[in-house]
Amino acid sequence: MSTLTVGIGSMADARTRFLEAAAGAVAGRTSVAEPAIYFASYDEMHRVLAPARLTIVKAMAGQGPLAIRAVARRVGRDVQAVHRDVVTLSDAGIVDRSEAGVTFPHDRIHVEFDVGAAA
Repeated sequence: MSTLTVGIGSMADARTRFLEAAAGAVAGRTSVAEPAIYFASYDEMHRVLAPARLTIVKAMAGQGPLAIRAVARRVGRDVQAVHRDVVTLSDAGIVDRSEAGVTFPHDRIHVEFDVGAAA
């Protein structure tokens, strides 16, 4: 079962994760790269993973490549609107597009982020 982790993180956070992984590799520690996508802000994450787009992802989970028309039927929406949403999801790295169709190559999404007091 594959889970895509989605969260919020800065470039500094990404740099820290990279340097920690590199230091582990130099020390001979191996680690498995877990699939993850981080957005710069909650607003950006919400723009990409709006409720209609999450419905698309859920309909695609574990299904293998699907034609856009098949995805549109599964979610009960217009083909052109689903196509636009799939392009947004693909550009963000959430789904894959190929000649065989569109694929969400995971079984589920785990969303993680912290909410704190405003600065």
